[in-house]
Amino acid sequence: MVDKLFSVENQVVLISGASRGIGRAIAQGFAARGSTVVITGREAATLEAAAREIGPPQGEVVPIVCDAADSKAGRALVDSVVDRFGRIDTLVNCAGVNRRKKVEDFDEETYDFITNINIRGAFLLSLAVGRQMISAGRGCQINIDSINSVRPLKRVAPYAMSKAAMSQMTRCLAMEWGPHGIRVNAIAPGFTLTDMGKRLWEDENLERWREENTPLKRIGRPEDMVGAALFLASDAASYITGQVLAVDGGTTCGLFWPIEV
Repeated sequence: MVDKLFSVENQVVLISGASRGIGRAIAQGFAARGSTVVITGREAATLEAAAREIGPPQGEVVPIVCDAADSKAGRALVDSVVDRFGRIDTLVNCAGVNRRKKVEDFDEETYDFITNINIRGAFLLSLAVGRQMISAGRGCQINIDSINSVRPLKRVAPYAMSKAAMSQMTRCLAMEWGPHGIRVNAIAPGFTLTDMGKRLWEDENLERWREENTPLKRIGRPEDMVGAALFLASDAASYITGQVLAVDGGTTCGLFWPIEV
């Protein structure tokens, strides 16, 4: 039995940063359930390969190259999707980058690189899609946040700052756009095995620390974010907006101090 309450069939879904990692997993999750999915990224070859691998016999997957930091490209992207499919039902803001170094070693160029993609680009893409959704009187936006937004790790200050801003962006847009029938929520992944972070977990000491601080005792996978995204985009979440849902294996549920009773 298929429960239509959780269905995303026939939705038009736009996902930024979807050529790999969490974005790609979410794209595949929507496509497998009958959505038309537009995936974006900066590298044409990687994006097109992802579209081929995700696509038929699943839902249609359309790759469009777009730099998330380029506001003009973002507006053109939205216009192109609406011209082709008539609407955007769900936006997933997933494009994100990070650099690790001591906070005093960050320079202006690196700061701009991180924040232009992680928050400036996400905000402007949300606005471009939001205007279309306001006209339609409905829509869903899902931002990929991070547990760094509430519990920042060392050596990633601009990244953590940008994700904290995304949490507030989620709440602000939810407040302003709720009367237009638009829901805005976020997913905050915990420690997840993606290309961006997998080198970290090759360190045995760090991996041991991660396990000690994760009640479910395993590292997250990009696929672990799919269920939350599908739920938030479906009618099952029709009365949920302005929320940040941690999908982190329990990492943020408490302070795991090294004591045995």
